[in-house]
Amino acid sequence: MSAPPMQFGAPPSGTIPILFNDHHVYSKPDVLRQGRVLAALVRGGTILIPLRSMFEQMGATVSYDPATHTVHVTKPGSDVQVTVGKPEVTINGETRPLDVPPMMYQGTILVPVRVISEGMGAYVQWVPDRHLVAVRYAPPAPPTEAPAPPPPVTAPTVAPTPTPAPAAAYQDHFVAGDYLVSPKVYNELSPGNTSKGGSYALCAAFEFNLLNLPWMIEGDMRQYRYPHNCTSAALPAPAAGDQCYDTSIGGTTNAYVPAFTAKDEDMDLRLGLRVAQPRIYIGVGYLWRNVDYGYPQQRGLGFGLEKLPDLDKTFSLYGSAWYYPNINGNCTNLSLCPAGPMTLSYRMLKYQIGGTLNFGNPAGVFLDFGWLGDRLNNKTNAPVDATHNGPYIGLGLHF
Repeated sequence: MSAPPMQFGAPPSGTIPILFNDHHVYSKPDVLRQGRVLAALVRGGTILIPLRSMFEQMGATVSYDPATHTVHVTKPGSDVQVTVGKPEVTINGETRPLDVPPMMYQGTILVPVRVISEGMGAYVQWVPDRHLVAVRYAPPAPPTEAPAPPPPVTAPTVAPTPTPAPAAAYQDHFVAGDYLVSPKVYNELSPGNTSKGGSYALCAAFEFNLLNLPWMIEGDMRQYRYPHNCTSAALPAPAAGDQCYDTSIGGTTNAYVPAFTAKDEDMDLRLGLRVAQPRIYIGVGYLWRNVDYGYPQQRGLGFGLEKLPDLDKTFSLYGSAWYYPNINGNCTNLSLCPAGPMTLSYRMLKYQIGGTLNFGNPAGVFLDFGWLGDRLNNKTNAPVDATHNGPYIGLGLHF
């Protein structure tokens, strides 16, 4: 009959006893006389055990280099190397990651129990009802004997090597400047005149995460410069084809306007929440609109749908549609609103569809092209409806 199991000594507080091949593991013989067990520690959910005592129990030679804090363990068929504080182990020349790095504890080097099981082929088991770590190791059989069968497959007792965290999702941050190629303008000053230059668009967008949600913020500015044509003097009957008489704000009268180059510009700031991939947002916007022929500035809130470009790809499409149901301002200039001070307001749809061609250079430069425009419908006292639209081409920079 086999002898009864040995009784445990009292391990230090917070540690776990180790049983090696049914015997306790002691760091030195004098510890046995004191009746104490050399025990394991738990750090970050990983069991750490005394390296030298365990490997020497298995017949390995252990050497320690204090200059590099490196431990080298050798045994026929096994070569193990670890460094204190470095979360990896080299087994037979192959480097593997460790969940918890080796550590120095009260003068003893402790390593994750995986180093024992993988480096020497030992079988390690956690015995929860006895709150101890059991290590079993059988030396390799002589070559003339049949190899010992592999240990039974059991549930792993140590945490698996963590899977690398997925790479952060790509987010676009870009600015772009575009030249508007001969856009057409229809309003009270222009029955479809074409810009002769000076029309452009600027755009910048930034994707970010806030409250674990994907957002984007964007600014969009457009300027249209176009001619108001008039060759006649201020006569009741201008020459055929002239555009000299224009409807005033409020629509109560016509006024003589000599020829000049008009400027119409708008800018809106947008905040959107992504609702679908790739980069499709819904959001709210605030728009300002100015003209240089005396009309009051109009402004108002709106909402829209935006598809940002995918600048991590060579080619991508994008587009937007933003609706502002009430952009308005107060007209107090009696030459423009002869019926008296009044509110001027429009309903405005601002749209764009385009594409990008990414050159793939380190500077992040891309070609930007497409079609953009807007439509303004009379809401209150507008002389006529208005539209601006045309193709564009330009360059952008993404970060």
